[in-house]
Amino acid sequence: MREYLVAKLAHTVIVAACVLTLVFVVLHMTGDPVMMLLPPNPSREEVEALTRTLGLDQPLHVQYGRFVQKLLRGDFGTSLQHQQPAMRLVMERLPASMLLAVSALLLAVLLSVPLGIAAAVRRGTLVDRLAVGLAALGQSAPIFWTGLMLMLVFSVTLQLLPTTGYGTWRHLIMPALTLASYPMAAMARLVRSGMLEVLDADYVRTARAKGLAEGAVTLRHAARNALIPVITVIGLSFGRLLSGAVIIETVFAWPGLGSYAFRTATSLDFPAIMGVGIVVATIYVLANLLVDLAYALIDPRIQVGQ
Repeated sequence: MREYLVAKLAHTVIVAACVLTLVFVVLHMTGDPVMMLLPPNPSREEVEALTRTLGLDQPLHVQYGRFVQKLLRGDFGTSLQHQQPAMRLVMERLPASMLLAVSALLLAVLLSVPLGIAAAVRRGTLVDRLAVGLAALGQSAPIFWTGLMLMLVFSVTLQLLPTTGYGTWRHLIMPALTLASYPMAAMARLVRSGMLEVLDADYVRTARAKGLAEGAVTLRHAARNALIPVITVIGLSFGRLLSGAVIIETVFAWPGLGSYAFRTATSLDFPAIMGVGIVVATIYVLANLLVDLAYALIDPRIQVGQ
């Protein structure tokens, strides 16, 4: 177990380092932040002076070496736009994104698992067709369209929920439900297909032959094995929900990492973008590590060390 954890943590560090290197290279190939910081029509001397001050006049490998040295000292750089420590600005917005991502993931799991189980148990019925239709709609509808439709219904028509903002549970409902729509649909379809396969297994028929109640057979024997692939989707979905909420946070004016990453990307604030990348990459790989460990808890046949 210890060797497995060490190997996984080493893999986590390698993946995070590769992600940061890729982000660093791509950022420095996309544009020049100097022109974003200076007033309109700057002189050549002003451009050259600010370029030297920011260290952007050095070759890319030199800039990367300085970035790594600062990173190892715990210095994540200073935001070019706000002139404050970049990581502090990122961490101030992390709780809002975590709240949104966790809420969306809980909604997706709590709604998709019962829906997928019910569709498999009642295969071919109206419940099954309704579940499949909702799953197809959730995976095909653009996420911004889903958010706008929820706004139209619950904010404009019914006037039950605020359109945008942050601070209360009422502000959280629509962004979380919108963000949960795609993973909820994917999980529901995965649970349904897994349950259909497991319900025809020999051990399920044996459990029924022993006289166990249908509910016990479905939940205790079938669902437990059918949900193993869903664990992978849950872990990957959390990373996607946290890193891919740019559109949702922008639409609903949610003050999280997504909307902050969008603003920093448009202004080419390199340190701030790297700070977002560091946090998201770390959470993403740690979520994958937890998924691997969860396999052994759900199915004892899976050996952690393998």
